[in-house]
Amino acid sequence: MIPQPLNPVTELTRGHLLARNAVWNLIGNGAPMGVAVFSIPILISGLGKERFGVLALAWALIGYAGLFDLGLGRALTQLVAKKLGAGEDQEVPTLVWTSLLLMLLLGLVGAAVVMLASPPFVRHVLNVPAALQPETLGAFYLLGLSIPLVITTAGLRGLLEAYQRFGIINALRIPLGVYTFASPLLVLPFSRNLIPVVAVLVLGRLIGLIAHLWLCLRVTPGLRQTVIWKRAAAGPLLRSGGWMTVSNTVSPLLVTLDRFLIGALVSMTAVAYYATPYEVVTKFLFVPGALMGVMFPAFSTSFVQDRARAAVLYGRCVKYLVLILFPAILVTVGLAQYGLTLWLGADFAQHSFRVLQWLAVGVFLNSLAQVPFALIQGCGRPDLTAKLHLIELPFYLLGLWWLISTHGIEGVAIAWTVRVAFDTVVLFGLAQGLLPECLPASRQTLLSVLIAITVLLSATLPTTPTAKIVFLFAVLMAFLPVGWFLALASEERALIGSGLKPFQVSLHGD
Repeated sequence: MIPQPLNPVTELTRGHLLARNAVWNLIGNGAPMGVAVFSIPILISGLGKERFGVLALAWALIGYAGLFDLGLGRALTQLVAKKLGAGEDQEVPTLVWTSLLLMLLLGLVGAAVVMLASPPFVRHVLNVPAALQPETLGAFYLLGLSIPLVITTAGLRGLLEAYQRFGIINALRIPLGVYTFASPLLVLPFSRNLIPVVAVLVLGRLIGLIAHLWLCLRVTPGLRQTVIWKRAAAGPLLRSGGWMTVSNTVSPLLVTLDRFLIGALVSMTAVAYYATPYEVVTKFLFVPGALMGVMFPAFSTSFVQDRARAAVLYGRCVKYLVLILFPAILVTVGLAQYGLTLWLGADFAQHSFRVLQWLAVGVFLNSLAQVPFALIQGCGRPDLTAKLHLIELPFYLLGLWWLISTHGIEGVAIAWTVRVAFDTVVLFGLAQGLLPECLPASRQTLLSVLIAITVLLSATLPTTPTAKIVFLFAVLMAFLPVGWFLALASEERALIGSGLKPFQVSLHGD
């Protein structure tokens, strides 16, 4: 009997494909970090602290240039994935070219804004020494020219994501990420001037754009026929992208304002006591981030024609995140003080360990919340997440100000965790409203999270090292059989037993 070809929904949401792509994302996001650790000390020594500070701003501006695209890259991913799920492949080239032309226009506007704002920004806002201002200004002009390249590349990457081509995406992301940190080292033997240093960064973005365009033409041959502009396609792109931009703009405020308030209301030393555990524990977010980068287009594809599959994908994602992250978060909470003491000393640990414990609980909840967040946006309702963030912002700021005044930096961590907990509850409720089929998974998640939070809070109670180790050992020994026999289905246990890693288990149970 001749096997029947898979339909688009099944083909683009196969469990092993999604798991492999998530692993690719982890590698693609993590590899450049190792190069950064190696490169940064050399660059600081070679360029000097002032020039390196400007270079750090250049990296940040290139990284955040995507804000100028008004969310069109992610909107393109969602809409193309929706077309693929509905079997409307013939409409993809028109949608893509309309999006790319819009993004190019927005990129040119962004370039003009940066170039016009650069002189007053460099001369009056930034504390740049007078002797360094000419080359800093030249570097910012070059960065302005790079914005259309960055934005258009984001659109092309969004198209590849819709097709679940994360292998080739990360085959580009890894060398381009490495190039971002390593290329300035190539300039050091010849010049310490910022202009050639930034020029090699811009050259890398141009090469990246060409490589992404070539791959997109291969993945979607219909793009080769002609460049098409369709006014009717621009409206959905701008509406969806606009709401995503609201979330992309407000979310960084919710994440970074706490440190500015600590610096203003407490001290810069307190900022260090808070920011250090924050930077450590939020590294766990790489796991849900890698997974949700893959699941966003998968949700968009499956929601159109096969909501039952979308619900299964949703439930499996939440379950696997709990199984992967809970042990790591538990150990972090239980050994926070001793770990910080070994790493940074007893005085630092005394000021920071409670912050680390609260933030670890918040990171656990925030990791789970990324699943309904991706589902909601993948279903085409980014307005819901944007409105939620807009509503949260003033209440969070008021709570943050009050808790800083009453509890110092531990109050900041409490405020962040409470906000994240509220965010998680609301997002799961919104997801259930959009996809009622996920109700059983939501009930299981609620019970699992309540038990997990109770255990995590209990991990703060033992006071002696021996008591903490005994508690952690007992919980982990109980967690293993519960996770194996109760959380995992029989086919999942069979696959793990056959030698596959837990994360490679089929996300949809095929």
